[in-house]
Amino acid sequence: MRNQMFNLDKFISQSITKRPVSMFLPDIEARRDELSKKIRGKSVLVVGGAGSIGSSFIRAILPFRPGALVVADINENALAELTRDLRSTKDMFLPEDYIPYPMDFASPVFQKMFRARGGFDIVGNFSAHKHVRSEKDIYSVEALLQNNVLHAAGLLDLLSEFPPEEYFCVSTDKAANPVNIMGASKRIMEDLIFSYSDRFPVKTARFANVAFSNGSLPAGFLARIAKLQPLCAPTDVRRYFVSPEESGQICLLACLLGGNREIFFPKLEEAEMMSFDAIGTELLHAHGYEVLECASDAEAIEMTEQLRNGGRLYPVHYSVSDTSGEKPFEEFVTDTETADRDRFASLGVITGKEMPDKAGVRRLCGRLASAFEKDNTTKEEIVAVIKEYLPNFEHIETGKSLDSKM
Repeated sequence: MRNQMFNLDKFISQSITKRPVSMFLPDIEARRDELSKKIRGKSVLVVGGAGSIGSSFIRAILPFRPGALVVADINENALAELTRDLRSTKDMFLPEDYIPYPMDFASPVFQKMFRARGGFDIVGNFSAHKHVRSEKDIYSVEALLQNNVLHAAGLLDLLSEFPPEEYFCVSTDKAANPVNIMGASKRIMEDLIFSYSDRFPVKTARFANVAFSNGSLPAGFLARIAKLQPLCAPTDVRRYFVSPEESGQICLLACLLGGNREIFFPKLEEAEMMSFDAIGTELLHAHGYEVLECASDAEAIEMTEQLRNGGRLYPVHYSVSDTSGEKPFEEFVTDTETADRDRFASLGVITGKEMPDKAGVRRLCGRLASAFEKDNTTKEEIVAVIKEYLPNFEHIETGKSLDSKM
């Protein structure tokens, strides 16, 4: 019988982050009064709030008793589960004015709702294409850039009608010296939001991986184990990890305590990075299995038959990465940026970011929009447009997507 007592939160704490409590808790406790003054009684809008980070941000902000909470997300099922979870959690504060809306933030009905409410005091945008695998062909690239850049610009225009006290959205570690279109889109998004910083305060955070977040490879490991399917992972890709709870706390601190045009990042050491194959092996051991290394996906699939007969050797295929846009390591700060590592115990802050060239950002958005209006635009043309705006964009193209692997 497989391990029925597996506790994911405990596993993350012991085997992934190797922290018994959140690394951000001391900063929250030290600034609890300030956070309370900024949040209590305020109206909060969370876009993409049913996802892993957005929902964690909601759980981080609710103890400070906002006056209203509106959550918009296109995933209706996830919104329903978020609401059930919040209402089922002991001592969880939920304002009377709480409304989860299953709607697209780029839709006309979202704009109607926003204007009818007269805007919000605090706005967090967590709606994003976050996967390197989102880059496959021109159609997937268009969907990614529409969501992460062009629709984000539309939201910022809407916010300008009723400027919030605080605006936050999530960037990524992959925005630092990007090698894939997802990372480049987030680097462009940083310039985009900063170009609105004369209208309302804007902040962002470059993230580590959120352990077992929705759609992540570790979350996929759990799904594979539940179905007795083999695990597949790269051996040469190392990542920093924070827990789901910590992800919401990063956003809370950055959103409410950050200065205008500041970029936050967790203060993690290189030795804390983990490879995905190591996580897979640790997870299998926690479920009572030993690893059976196979030479291919096909062999690993074939060997799963013995699991259905009670076998304890779990087939895996671990290999070096050979897919487009995969960065072998993570970095949060580039050589041209200045970071304040003393303000917070757990967070570094990239400061001194100047107001971007608004006209340049708008030109880029216009060029992307025009390119997507044509039927014959290629992925290579989009990469060239981005590279013209981001000269340090070194796109890694192998001709192979993550969707071609287990």
